[in-house]
Amino acid sequence: MTSVLEICQQAKTASHALSKSTSQQRNQVLLTLVDILQNRQARILEQNLADCEEVRSKGLNPALLERLKLDEKRIAAMADGVQVVAALPDPLDQRCGQKELPNGLHIYKQHVPLGVLAVIYESRPNVTIDVAALAIKSGNAVILRGGKETLRTNAVLVDCVQTAMQKIDIPSAAVQFINDPDHSLVEELLGMYPYVDMLIPRGGADLHRYCREHSRIPVITGGIGICHLFIDESADQSRALEVIANAKIQRPTVCNALDTVIVHERIAAAFLSLLIDRTKKEKVTLHIPSDLLQILMIDSWEYIQQISEGDYDKEWLSLDLSVKVVRNVDEAITFIGKHSTGHSDGILTENDANAAHFLRMVDSAVVYVNASTRFTDGAELGLGAEVAISTQRLHARGPMALQELTTYKWVVKGNYHTRV
Repeated sequence: MTSVLEICQQAKTASHALSKSTSQQRNQVLLTLVDILQNRQARILEQNLADCEEVRSKGLNPALLERLKLDEKRIAAMADGVQVVAALPDPLDQRCGQKELPNGLHIYKQHVPLGVLAVIYESRPNVTIDVAALAIKSGNAVILRGGKETLRTNAVLVDCVQTAMQKIDIPSAAVQFINDPDHSLVEELLGMYPYVDMLIPRGGADLHRYCREHSRIPVITGGIGICHLFIDESADQSRALEVIANAKIQRPTVCNALDTVIVHERIAAAFLSLLIDRTKKEKVTLHIPSDLLQILMIDSWEYIQQISEGDYDKEWLSLDLSVKVVRNVDEAITFIGKHSTGHSDGILTENDANAAHFLRMVDSAVVYVNASTRFTDGAELGLGAEVAISTQRLHARGPMALQELTTYKWVVKGNYHTRV
Protein backbone atom coordinates (compact mmCIF):
# COMPACT_ATOMS: atom_id res chain seq x y z
CA MET A 1 0.00 0.00 0.00
CA THR A 2 1.10 3.57 -0.67
CA SER A 3 2.08 5.23 2.62
CA VAL A 4 -0.48 7.33 4.47
CA LEU A 5 1.67 10.41 3.96
CA GLU A 6 1.81 9.86 0.20
CA ILE A 7 -1.94 9.23 0.05
CA CYS A 8 -2.62 12.50 1.86
CA GLN A 9 -0.17 14.46 -0.28
CA GLN A 10 -1.71 13.05 -3.46
CA ALA A 11 -5.19 13.86 -2.18
CA LYS A 12 -4.22 17.47 -1.49
CA THR A 13 -2.85 17.90 -4.99
CA ALA A 14 -5.89 16.21 -6.52
CA SER A 15 -8.25 18.41 -4.51
CA HIS A 16 -6.88 21.51 -6.25
CA ALA A 17 -7.49 19.94 -9.66
CA LEU A 18 -10.95 18.75 -8.69
CA SER A 19 -11.96 22.18 -7.39
CA LYS A 20 -11.11 23.62 -10.81
CA SER A 21 -13.20 21.07 -12.70
CA THR A 22 -16.54 22.05 -14.18
CA SER A 23 -19.90 20.95 -12.89
CA GLN A 24 -20.42 19.09 -16.16
CA GLN A 25 -17.19 17.10 -15.68
CA ARG A 26 -18.03 16.12 -12.11
CA ASN A 27 -21.55 15.06 -13.11
CA GLN A 28 -20.15 13.03 -15.97
CA VAL A 29 -17.90 11.15 -13.54
CA LEU A 30 -20.96 10.23 -11.50
CA LEU A 31 -23.01 9.11 -14.49
CA THR A 32 -20.07 7.03 -15.68
CA LEU A 33 -19.84 5.50 -12.21
CA VAL A 34 -23.50 4.47 -12.44
CA ASP A 35 -22.75 2.48 -15.60
CA ILE A 36 -19.63 0.90 -14.09
CA LEU A 37 -21.47 -0.23 -10.95
CA GLN A 38 -24.08 -1.92 -13.12
CA ASN A 39 -21.51 -3.51 -15.43
CA ARG A 40 -19.34 -4.81 -12.58
CA GLN A 41 -22.17 -6.09 -10.41
CA ALA A 42 -21.03 -9.72 -10.60
CA ARG A 43 -17.51 -8.82 -9.48
CA ILE A 44 -18.82 -6.66 -6.63
CA LEU A 45 -21.09 -9.45 -5.39
CA GLU A 46 -18.25 -11.97 -5.63
CA GLN A 47 -15.95 -9.88 -3.46
CA ASN A 48 -18.73 -9.04 -1.02
CA LEU A 49 -19.60 -12.73 -0.63
CA ALA A 50 -15.97 -13.42 0.29
CA ASP A 51 -16.11 -10.70 2.96
CA CYS A 52 -19.41 -12.03 4.32
CA GLU A 53 -18.11 -15.60 4.50
CA GLU A 54 -15.09 -14.44 6.48
CA VAL A 55 -17.35 -12.57 8.92
CA ARG A 56 -19.49 -15.71 9.36
CA SER A 57 -16.42 -17.91 9.92
CA LYS A 58 -15.25 -15.62 12.72
CA GLY A 59 -18.66 -15.66 14.43
CA LEU A 60 -18.93 -11.88 14.49
CA ASN A 61 -22.08 -9.91 15.39
CA PRO A 62 -25.00 -10.78 13.01
CA ALA A 63 -25.83 -7.06 12.84
CA LEU A 64 -22.40 -6.50 11.30
CA LEU A 65 -23.17 -9.06 8.62
CA GLU A 66 -26.51 -7.43 7.82
CA ARG A 67 -24.81 -4.07 7.29
CA LEU A 68 -22.04 -5.61 5.21
CA LYS A 69 -24.07 -7.79 2.84
CA LEU A 70 -24.78 -6.56 -0.68
CA ASP A 71 -27.24 -7.97 -3.18
CA GLU A 72 -28.52 -6.86 -6.57
CA LYS A 73 -31.12 -4.62 -4.96
CA ARG A 74 -28.59 -2.82 -2.78
CA ILE A 75 -26.17 -2.31 -5.66
CA ALA A 76 -29.03 -0.90 -7.74
CA ALA A 77 -29.88 1.43 -4.83
CA MET A 78 -26.26 2.61 -4.69
CA ALA A 79 -26.29 3.34 -8.42
CA ASP A 80 -29.63 5.14 -8.13
CA GLY A 81 -28.25 7.24 -5.30
CA VAL A 82 -25.28 8.30 -7.42
CA GLN A 83 -27.63 9.26 -10.23
CA VAL A 84 -29.70 11.38 -7.83
CA VAL A 85 -26.58 13.18 -6.61
CA ALA A 86 -25.57 13.89 -10.21
CA ALA A 87 -28.96 15.52 -10.83
CA LEU A 88 -28.76 17.83 -7.82
CA PRO A 89 -27.76 21.50 -8.21
CA ASP A 90 -24.02 22.15 -8.06
CA PRO A 91 -23.27 23.39 -4.52
CA LEU A 92 -20.25 25.32 -5.81
CA ASP A 93 -22.51 27.52 -7.96
CA GLN A 94 -24.30 28.83 -4.91
CA ARG A 95 -23.95 32.29 -3.46
CA CYS A 96 -25.53 33.62 -0.31
CA GLY A 97 -25.74 36.87 1.66
CA GLN A 98 -25.58 39.09 -1.42
CA LYS A 99 -25.97 42.78 -0.72
CA GLU A 100 -24.73 46.18 -1.79
CA LEU A 101 -23.35 48.45 0.91
CA PRO A 102 -24.12 52.21 1.07
CA ASN A 103 -20.61 52.92 -0.26
CA GLY A 104 -21.30 50.86 -3.39
CA LEU A 105 -19.35 47.74 -2.51
CA HIS A 106 -21.08 44.56 -3.66
CA ILE A 107 -20.45 41.58 -1.38
CA TYR A 108 -21.51 37.94 -1.19
CA LYS A 109 -20.38 34.54 0.06
CA GLN A 110 -19.31 32.03 -2.59
CA HIS A 111 -19.45 28.34 -1.70
CA VAL A 112 -16.16 26.45 -2.10
CA PRO A 113 -15.05 22.89 -1.29
CA LEU A 114 -13.72 22.04 2.15
CA GLY A 115 -10.64 20.49 0.52
CA VAL A 116 -9.63 16.99 1.62
CA LEU A 117 -11.94 14.81 3.71
CA ALA A 118 -10.96 11.68 5.62
CA VAL A 119 -13.83 9.31 6.40
CA ILE A 120 -13.36 6.36 8.77
CA TYR A 121 -16.27 3.95 8.80
CA GLU A 122 -17.32 0.39 9.50
CA SER A 123 -19.26 -2.37 7.77
CA ARG A 124 -21.48 -0.62 5.24
CA PRO A 125 -19.97 -0.70 1.73
CA ASN A 126 -22.67 1.64 0.43
CA VAL A 127 -20.91 4.37 2.44
CA THR A 128 -17.95 4.03 0.06
CA ILE A 129 -20.08 4.97 -2.93
CA ASP A 130 -22.23 7.57 -1.13
CA VAL A 131 -19.21 9.43 0.23
CA ALA A 132 -17.26 9.25 -3.03
CA ALA A 133 -20.23 10.60 -5.01
CA LEU A 134 -20.85 13.48 -2.62
CA ALA A 135 -17.15 14.35 -2.46
CA ILE A 136 -16.77 14.42 -6.24
CA LYS A 137 -19.95 16.47 -6.74
CA SER A 138 -18.86 19.03 -4.12
CA GLY A 139 -15.29 19.26 -5.43
CA ASN A 140 -13.61 17.58 -2.44
CA ALA A 141 -10.94 14.91 -2.42
CA VAL A 142 -11.59 12.09 0.04
CA ILE A 143 -9.53 9.43 1.80
CA LEU A 144 -11.59 6.39 2.79
CA ARG A 145 -10.77 4.00 5.61
CA GLY A 146 -13.38 1.26 5.82
CA GLY A 147 -13.53 -1.61 8.29
CA LYS A 148 -11.28 -4.65 8.01
CA GLU A 149 -14.38 -6.83 7.54
CA THR A 150 -15.14 -5.22 4.16
CA LEU A 151 -11.71 -4.77 2.56
CA ARG A 152 -12.46 -6.78 -0.57
CA THR A 153 -15.78 -5.07 -1.23
CA ASN A 154 -14.40 -1.59 -0.68
CA ALA A 155 -11.40 -2.28 -2.90
CA VAL A 156 -13.58 -3.19 -5.88
CA LEU A 157 -15.96 -0.26 -5.24
CA VAL A 158 -13.12 2.27 -5.05
CA ASP A 159 -11.71 0.83 -8.26
CA CYS A 160 -15.10 1.53 -9.87
CA VAL A 161 -14.93 5.15 -8.72
CA GLN A 162 -11.34 5.66 -9.85
CA THR A 163 -12.07 4.12 -13.25
CA ALA A 164 -14.95 6.58 -13.72
CA MET A 165 -12.67 9.49 -12.82
CA GLN A 166 -9.95 8.36 -15.21
CA LYS A 167 -12.46 8.13 -18.06
CA ILE A 168 -13.36 11.82 -17.56
CA ASP A 169 -9.73 12.88 -17.02
CA ILE A 170 -10.20 13.76 -13.34
CA PRO A 171 -7.25 12.75 -11.07
CA SER A 172 -8.13 9.40 -9.50
CA ALA A 173 -6.13 10.40 -6.41
CA ALA A 174 -9.13 12.55 -5.46
CA VAL A 175 -10.74 9.33 -4.12
CA GLN A 176 -8.35 7.00 -2.31
CA PHE A 177 -8.68 4.01 -0.03
CA ILE A 178 -6.47 2.85 2.84
CA ASN A 179 -6.60 -0.88 2.19
CA ASP A 180 -4.44 -2.05 5.09
CA PRO A 181 -6.36 -2.92 8.31
CA ASP A 182 -3.37 -2.04 10.53
CA HIS A 183 -4.80 0.24 13.26
CA SER A 184 -1.56 2.23 13.46
CA LEU A 185 -2.40 3.69 10.05
CA VAL A 186 -5.50 5.32 11.52
CA GLU A 187 -3.38 6.97 14.19
CA GLU A 188 -1.03 8.18 11.46
CA LEU A 189 -3.94 9.53 9.43
CA LEU A 190 -5.22 11.52 12.43
CA GLY A 191 -1.98 13.50 12.43
CA MET A 192 -2.14 14.58 8.79
CA TYR A 193 -3.49 18.07 9.49
CA PRO A 194 -1.31 19.79 6.84
CA TYR A 195 -3.13 17.80 4.14
CA VAL A 196 -6.55 16.76 5.50
CA ASP A 197 -9.15 19.43 6.26
CA MET A 198 -11.89 17.44 8.00
CA LEU A 199 -12.17 14.02 9.64
CA ILE A 200 -15.54 12.24 9.74
CA PRO A 201 -15.72 9.00 11.77
CA ARG A 202 -18.77 6.78 11.19
CA GLY A 203 -19.02 3.97 13.68
CA GLY A 204 -19.47 3.20 17.34
CA ALA A 205 -18.85 5.36 20.38
CA ASP A 206 -15.33 3.99 20.85
CA LEU A 207 -14.30 5.09 17.36
CA HIS A 208 -15.73 8.57 17.87
CA ARG A 209 -14.04 8.93 21.25
CA TYR A 210 -10.72 7.78 19.86
CA CYS A 211 -10.87 10.27 16.99
CA ARG A 212 -11.84 13.19 19.23
CA GLU A 213 -9.02 12.42 21.64
CA HIS A 214 -6.25 11.74 19.10
CA SER A 215 -7.02 13.73 15.96
CA ARG A 216 -5.13 16.87 15.05
CA ILE A 217 -7.67 17.39 12.26
CA PRO A 218 -11.09 19.01 12.92
CA VAL A 219 -13.57 16.19 13.63
CA ILE A 220 -17.28 15.96 12.82
CA THR A 221 -18.89 13.24 14.95
CA GLY A 222 -22.34 11.71 14.88
CA GLY A 223 -24.21 8.68 13.71
CA ILE A 224 -24.72 7.16 17.15
CA GLY A 225 -28.48 7.24 17.55
CA ILE A 226 -30.40 6.51 20.72
CA CYS A 227 -33.72 7.52 19.20
CA HIS A 228 -37.06 8.12 20.96
CA LEU A 229 -40.73 8.46 20.10
CA PHE A 230 -43.13 9.93 22.66
CA ILE A 231 -46.72 8.68 22.33
CA ASP A 232 -48.89 11.50 23.62
CA GLU A 233 -52.29 10.76 25.15
CA SER A 234 -53.97 12.36 22.13
CA ALA A 235 -52.12 10.22 19.55
CA ASP A 236 -54.02 8.11 17.02
CA GLN A 237 -53.00 4.82 18.58
CA SER A 238 -53.47 2.51 15.61
CA ARG A 239 -51.44 4.79 13.35
CA ALA A 240 -48.85 5.31 16.10
CA LEU A 241 -48.29 1.53 16.24
CA GLU A 242 -47.38 1.48 12.56
CA VAL A 243 -44.96 4.37 12.94
CA ILE A 244 -43.26 2.56 15.84
CA ALA A 245 -43.13 -0.67 13.85
CA ASN A 246 -41.54 1.11 10.91
CA ALA A 247 -39.02 2.94 13.08
CA LYS A 248 -37.96 -0.24 14.89
CA ILE A 249 -38.42 -3.09 12.44
CA GLN A 250 -37.70 -1.85 8.91
CA ARG A 251 -33.93 -1.88 9.46
CA PRO A 252 -33.03 -2.28 13.14
CA THR A 253 -29.23 -2.19 12.68
CA VAL A 254 -29.01 1.45 11.59
CA CYS A 255 -28.53 4.62 13.61
CA ASN A 256 -31.99 6.08 12.93
CA ALA A 257 -33.82 2.98 14.17
CA LEU A 258 -36.02 3.48 17.23
CA ASP A 259 -34.59 2.53 20.65
CA THR A 260 -37.12 3.78 23.23
CA VAL A 261 -40.88 4.29 23.19
CA ILE A 262 -42.11 6.83 25.75
CA VAL A 263 -45.82 6.55 26.58
CA HIS A 264 -48.16 8.95 28.37
CA GLU A 265 -49.37 7.31 31.58
CA ARG A 266 -53.05 7.89 30.77
CA ILE A 267 -52.90 5.55 27.81
CA ALA A 268 -50.01 3.35 28.94
CA ALA A 269 -51.81 0.13 29.85
CA ALA A 270 -54.09 0.04 26.82
CA PHE A 271 -51.48 1.20 24.33
CA LEU A 272 -48.75 -1.11 25.55
CA SER A 273 -51.05 -4.09 25.29
CA LEU A 274 -51.56 -3.17 21.64
CA LEU A 275 -47.82 -2.61 21.22
CA ILE A 276 -47.01 -6.05 22.64
CA ASP A 277 -49.40 -7.69 20.19
CA ARG A 278 -48.00 -5.68 17.27
CA THR A 279 -44.29 -6.13 17.92
CA LYS A 280 -44.27 -9.80 18.93
CA LYS A 281 -45.30 -10.63 15.36
CA GLU A 282 -41.92 -9.28 14.31
CA LYS A 283 -40.07 -10.89 17.25
CA VAL A 284 -39.23 -7.56 18.89
CA THR A 285 -38.20 -7.90 22.53
CA LEU A 286 -39.77 -5.18 24.70
CA HIS A 287 -37.83 -4.08 27.79
CA ILE A 288 -40.47 -2.86 30.25
CA PRO A 289 -40.16 -1.45 33.81
CA SER A 290 -41.11 -3.93 36.56
CA ASP A 291 -43.93 -1.79 38.01
CA LEU A 292 -45.57 -1.63 34.61
CA LEU A 293 -45.25 -5.38 34.06
CA GLN A 294 -47.38 -5.94 37.15
CA ILE A 295 -50.39 -4.10 35.71
CA LEU A 296 -50.22 -5.31 32.11
CA MET A 297 -52.36 -8.25 31.04
CA ILE A 298 -49.66 -10.38 29.40
CA ASP A 299 -50.68 -13.76 28.00
CA SER A 300 -47.19 -14.75 26.89
CA TRP A 301 -43.86 -13.61 28.28
CA GLU A 302 -42.05 -14.43 25.06
CA TYR A 303 -40.33 -11.26 23.81
CA ILE A 304 -40.94 -9.48 27.12
CA GLN A 305 -38.14 -8.61 29.55
CA GLN A 306 -37.86 -6.49 32.65
CA ILE A 307 -35.80 -3.44 31.88
CA SER A 308 -32.25 -3.46 33.23
CA GLU A 309 -29.99 -0.68 34.38
CA GLY A 310 -28.41 1.03 31.40
CA ASP A 311 -31.02 -0.11 28.86
CA TYR A 312 -32.22 3.45 28.28
CA ASP A 313 -28.68 4.39 27.24
CA LYS A 314 -28.29 1.61 24.67
CA GLU A 315 -28.33 1.98 20.93
CA TRP A 316 -29.87 -1.45 20.43
CA LEU A 317 -29.08 -2.05 16.73
CA SER A 318 -31.30 -5.12 17.08
CA LEU A 319 -34.95 -6.10 17.51
CA ASP A 320 -35.06 -4.72 21.05
CA LEU A 321 -37.10 -1.77 22.26
CA SER A 322 -37.13 -0.02 25.63
CA VAL A 323 -40.35 1.32 27.15
CA LYS A 324 -40.79 4.32 29.47
CA VAL A 325 -44.00 5.75 30.95
CA VAL A 326 -44.23 9.46 31.81
CA ARG A 327 -46.83 11.78 33.27
CA ASN A 328 -46.78 14.48 30.57
CA VAL A 329 -44.93 15.94 27.61
CA ASP A 330 -42.50 17.86 29.84
CA GLU A 331 -41.42 14.66 31.58
CA ALA A 332 -40.91 13.06 28.17
CA ILE A 333 -38.77 16.01 27.08
CA THR A 334 -36.68 15.76 30.24
CA PHE A 335 -36.20 12.02 29.75
CA ILE A 336 -35.09 12.53 26.13
CA GLY A 337 -32.68 15.25 27.22
CA LYS A 338 -31.08 12.81 29.66
CA HIS A 339 -30.82 9.74 27.42
CA SER A 340 -30.83 10.92 23.80
CA THR A 341 -27.64 11.22 21.75
CA GLY A 342 -29.16 14.19 19.92
CA HIS A 343 -29.77 12.21 16.72
CA SER A 344 -33.50 11.72 16.02
CA ASP A 345 -36.42 12.10 18.45
CA GLY A 346 -40.13 12.60 17.86
CA ILE A 347 -43.65 12.95 19.19
CA LEU A 348 -46.84 11.25 17.97
CA THR A 349 -49.74 13.50 18.88
CA GLU A 350 -52.96 15.17 17.76
CA ASN A 351 -52.33 18.09 20.13
CA ASP A 352 -50.80 21.02 18.24
CA ALA A 353 -49.70 22.79 21.42
CA ASN A 354 -47.84 19.70 22.64
CA ALA A 355 -46.24 19.25 19.21
CA ALA A 356 -45.06 22.87 19.16
CA HIS A 357 -43.72 22.60 22.73
CA PHE A 358 -41.87 19.38 21.89
CA LEU A 359 -40.32 20.93 18.76
CA ARG A 360 -39.17 23.95 20.74
CA MET A 361 -37.69 22.05 23.68
CA VAL A 362 -36.13 18.90 22.18
CA ASP A 363 -32.67 19.79 20.89
CA SER A 364 -31.76 16.94 18.55
CA ALA A 365 -30.33 17.08 15.04
CA VAL A 366 -33.70 15.99 13.62
CA VAL A 367 -36.98 16.37 15.55
CA TYR A 368 -40.20 14.74 14.31
CA VAL A 369 -43.92 15.24 14.67
CA ASN A 370 -45.99 12.22 13.60
CA ALA A 371 -43.29 10.53 11.55
CA SER A 372 -40.82 7.66 11.82
CA THR A 373 -37.23 8.36 12.87
CA ARG A 374 -36.16 6.32 9.83
CA PHE A 375 -36.44 9.47 7.70
CA THR A 376 -33.14 10.77 9.11
CA ASP A 377 -31.32 9.94 5.93
CA GLY A 378 -29.88 12.12 3.19
CA ALA A 379 -31.80 10.40 0.42
CA GLU A 380 -35.11 10.46 2.31
CA LEU A 381 -34.76 14.19 3.02
CA GLY A 382 -34.07 15.00 -0.61
CA LEU A 383 -30.30 15.42 -0.27
CA GLY A 384 -29.32 12.49 -2.48
CA ALA A 385 -27.14 10.80 0.15
CA GLU A 386 -25.09 11.76 3.17
CA VAL A 387 -21.51 11.42 4.38
CA ALA A 388 -22.68 11.11 7.98
CA ILE A 389 -25.35 12.23 10.43
CA SER A 390 -23.79 14.96 12.55
CA THR A 391 -25.04 15.29 16.12
CA GLN A 392 -22.84 18.23 17.02
CA ARG A 393 -23.45 21.93 16.63
CA LEU A 394 -20.51 23.37 14.74
CA HIS A 395 -20.49 23.59 10.93
CA ALA A 396 -23.10 20.91 10.20
CA ARG A 397 -25.97 19.15 11.96
CA GLY A 398 -28.08 16.21 10.83
CA PRO A 399 -27.49 14.57 7.43
CA MET A 400 -24.28 15.94 5.92
CA ALA A 401 -24.74 16.17 2.18
CA LEU A 402 -23.50 18.47 -0.58
CA GLN A 403 -24.15 21.78 1.17
CA GLU A 404 -22.45 20.57 4.35
CA LEU A 405 -19.29 19.57 2.42
CA THR A 406 -18.64 23.17 1.43
CA THR A 407 -17.44 26.26 3.21
CA TYR A 408 -17.43 29.75 1.69
CA LYS A 409 -15.24 32.68 0.87
CA TRP A 410 -16.25 36.31 0.96
CA VAL A 411 -16.23 38.07 -2.39
CA VAL A 412 -16.07 41.87 -2.37
CA LYS A 413 -16.44 43.82 -5.63
CA GLY A 414 -15.82 47.54 -5.86
CA ASN A 415 -14.97 50.32 -8.28
CA TYR A 416 -11.43 51.04 -7.11
CA HIS A 417 -12.81 51.66 -3.63
CA THR A 418 -10.59 52.88 -0.83
CA ARG A 419 -11.50 52.89 2.85
CA VAL A 420 -12.09 56.28 4.43
